[in-house]
Amino acid sequence: MINVEITRNPGENAMSTLRRFTRKVQSSGVIVRKRSLRYATRTQSPYKVKKHTLEGLKRKADMAELIKLGKAPAKPERRGGPKK
Repeated sequence: MINVEITRNPGENAMSTLRRFTRKVQSSGVIVRKRSLRYATRTQSPYKVKKHTLEGLKRKADMAELIKLGKAPAKPERRGGPKK
């Protein structure tokens, strides 16, 4: 882990010292790294991946059958209107 340390220069006020520290922390990437660790998700097990894939394939096949029967629109309507 990288620790950021700065020393206050002679004649430098507290605000500019804080600003320099903030800039140094942002450029070092400490916060980005910690957030990536905090919100990281673990990898799915092969069984879960397979199950999810099979559910998607089943959903796609069901939709294709409904389209053939004429019970579902061939292309779903897009939500929202024209953007300004």
